Amino acid sequence: MSKVQTIRTCLWFERDAEDAARLYVSLFEDAEITHRFPMRGDPEGRAFLVQWTMLGQKFSAMNGGPGFPHSAAASIEVHVETQAEVDRLWDALTAEGGKPGRCGWLTDRFGISWQIIPEALPRLMASKDSAAAQRVTQAMLAMSKLDAAALEAAAMGD
Repeated sequence: MSKVQTIRTCLWFERDAEDAARLYVSLFEDAEITHRFPMRGDPEGRAFLVQWTMLGQKFSAMNGGPGFPHSAAASIEVHVETQAEVDRLWDALTAEGGKPGRCGWLTDRFGISWQIIPEALPRLMASKDSAAAQRVTQAMLAMSKLDAAALEAAAMGD
């Protein structure tokens, strides 16, 4: 008999795991916190572990204490259809202390790195027209939040 296998990304937080999970599930339809495991004996009632789903992916967040800071070496990559979605997610994730990065990257207020990518970027970078793809790449490298219209214009040579 074989066991059912699953895979889940686990994020280590010093103390804000549940707050982060609540923010993240608020950003996406059909996202939900699925389990909350209390930290036994915690006078503040914090969770030790929180599990949620987001866009069909499983995540865990653990309040593990100090010592393991987040870095941009790992990020959550979100592909969206419209510039309005780029703007909405970008604004929500950079609010209250988040920081914009380069080329569609940002760090949220909890220190988690995200990439917010409009569908135009991979589509235009996959162009058979190497010069157009190169112009798109150069335009992207000059951006913080990605601008789909500007990427489209770069592809056209405008």
